[in-house]
Amino acid sequence: MIFKMLRIGNFRYFFLSEIIYAFGVGMSTVGANWYLMDQINSTTAVGVMLALNVIAGFLISPLIGTLTDRLNRKTIINWTYLIQAILVFGVAGLFILDEFKIGYLYFFSIVNGMGWTTYMSTSRSLLQEILSEKDFINGNSLIEISLQVGMFTAGGISGIFYQIAGFEIILIANSIAFILSSLLISRVKLNSVIKDNKDESYLASFKDGINYLLKRPNVFFIGVVAIIPLVATMMYNVVLPEYVYDSVVGSSIVFGVSDMFYGIGGLLSGFLAAPFAMKFSRNRSVIILFLVSISFLFALALNTYIIFLFLGSLIFGLCNSSLRILMNTTIMEMVPKSFMGRAMSVWMAISLMLQAILSPGLGALIDRFSPGLGFRILSGLMLIGLVIHLMVIYMRSNRTKNEKKYQTKNTI
Repeated sequence: MIFKMLRIGNFRYFFLSEIIYAFGVGMSTVGANWYLMDQINSTTAVGVMLALNVIAGFLISPLIGTLTDRLNRKTIINWTYLIQAILVFGVAGLFILDEFKIGYLYFFSIVNGMGWTTYMSTSRSLLQEILSEKDFINGNSLIEISLQVGMFTAGGISGIFYQIAGFEIILIANSIAFILSSLLISRVKLNSVIKDNKDESYLASFKDGINYLLKRPNVFFIGVVAIIPLVATMMYNVVLPEYVYDSVVGSSIVFGVSDMFYGIGGLLSGFLAAPFAMKFSRNRSVIILFLVSISFLFALALNTYIIFLFLGSLIFGLCNSSLRILMNTTIMEMVPKSFMGRAMSVWMAISLMLQAILSPGLGALIDRFSPGLGFRILSGLMLIGLVIHLMVIYMRSNRTKNEKKYQTKNTI
């Protein structure tokens, strides 16, 4: 049973910290999207807000990846949470003391982008240190559960909370959540991995991380496959507000509940991904999950019913989160701990660059045509992920054949 993992004290604190952090991020993200739509009714503006989020993360990712492989990962996460808490509380104060200004939301988005990138690069590296290799898949499953519990409860509550209390109170709750997460992560007792590159400059250390991936194309493309579902999820957040507003004619509550169903799907993935991979093999499971996700996203493009939006969000969340569990487990098995932070930062940089390019364009296309087009584009993005995964399987198969031929030749 995967919940036996919670007997490990360090992992338990890490797990609880992730739930609360995800709750805070989920509430503020859903609230910010709807608040912006409520004020100026522009999907383009939502896309720009997300673009600022990812550009900020992109710019900081090389530094964070290098720091993650040189400094104590727990300390980096702890300070990230505390700084985010202070800045988000400051943004709440600006909205309370002043009227709506889109610049405040853009600043909030930049803060979130830097915080989320630091969290993604560092937390997975810390998780790799906390767990033994045999526990990777169960650990990743539980972490996905923790994220989705936080996200789907936030999504369900955010729409209601927004109408009753307003966006300012959501931001204050977000700040409190970050402080609680910091207190929990500080309880983790761990001597971080000793690095063998302390005398290198930061630039040389980052170049070593890039060279590590360039010399191992299989590992690099596995990481690319892993970020496709993450990019698709971010794009989903751009498409969803206008889709709820226009295609299914819903309210902020429908928007929040849709996000909640995505989270429920992610929660289920924590229980189902590992058994599913054991039954069909990891590679086949990834192929099946991509195909199901592609199909439902395309179906959502044609949909006008709220109930099917909830079902589609559930399936999309289940498939995307399962893909992340399986691919992150593969990455942890293949990438040495001393390179994990830099490798994650490279993949995060690619993910953020894709989001920065796609978000404004996607928002503009939705404003000009229809939200259904957004789901067609998402379906195409997942198809690209499937094609890259099949390419990786082919490359690994050829490599295995060549190694066998080489061994046979040497034996003869």
